[in-house]
Amino acid sequence: MKCRLRNLLAYLLLMFALLSPSAVAEAKKLIPMGESIGIQMELPFVYVAHDVLLPNGQWLKKGDIIKEVNGKKIDSLEKFEEFISGEEITLTIEKGTNQSRTIKLTNDQANNILPFLKDETDGIGTLTFIDPESKEYGALGHQIIDGVLNRPPEFTDGSIFLASIEQIKKSSPGNPGYKISVINTDDIRLGNIDSNELYGIFGHWESDINQIMRKPIEIMYDDEIQLGKAELLTAIEGSKVESFQIEIVKIEDNYLQFEITDQNLLSKTGGILQGMSGSPILQNGKFVGAVTHMFVEQPARGAAITLSEMLKKKPD
Repeated sequence: MKCRLRNLLAYLLLMFALLSPSAVAEAKKLIPMGESIGIQMELPFVYVAHDVLLPNGQWLKKGDIIKEVNGKKIDSLEKFEEFISGEEITLTIEKGTNQSRTIKLTNDQANNILPFLKDETDGIGTLTFIDPESKEYGALGHQIIDGVLNRPPEFTDGSIFLASIEQIKKSSPGNPGYKISVINTDDIRLGNIDSNELYGIFGHWESDINQIMRKPIEIMYDDEIQLGKAELLTAIEGSKVESFQIEIVKIEDNYLQFEITDQNLLSKTGGILQGMSGSPILQNGKFVGAVTHMFVEQPARGAAITLSEMLKKKPD
């Protein structure tokens, strides 16, 4: 009987080990970052970024996708420019599912709409972590939604670059502030973008990891997080990452709320800024999570996702 019980216990322990990979993942150490990054995603289509009134009285509407030029399928601005030859140009436009129409333009008119067309989406965010073993990074803490398309964009390739903060537009109640950044896409990219998930963007870090001055630290389990003092890592001047004091005021499941108590940060930014999403939060020397949102009417107050939840990439 004892032998049978020992065998059963060994079997249960083995099954627990096989079914609990997240426990192993959470035991890893990650490097907390905080750098502002420029995000660039190449799309497999050309779309209209602003409403355009054409000389014939028709409109190209924001979000329209140009599928064909003179009957030839296009998937980039380069092909659009290549195909707009001849005196009359016919564009096949798609808006939503199974809604298509054609528009006829002269060659000059087709060239004139070029400044209003895009084949990529871009933005600013904050780098959250780098895994020194797998060289995977995570950023933002939430999914990228293209503001024109109003949906997560399909993309064929993606890159992240270091961004330098040139100026701050301060937040005030009801008016979210933002970072004014310069991104040099001619520089070597920091990494690619493999996926745009509900919990952020993820990809492979391509830069020299040995040049990162911060060391890997342990991930804090959700049940270890406490109300009270913590620190926020983010960049508000140039590319320098600084530590600022915050207070965790609420913990609920895999999310937490916090208030900025650092007077230096409040005086410079007024609170959380657009572009701070992904900023790491630390407590007692461990990696807690990443900023995801601000409270518009209370800009000194923000929300964050725990790092253990962010590493799932998608909710269960």
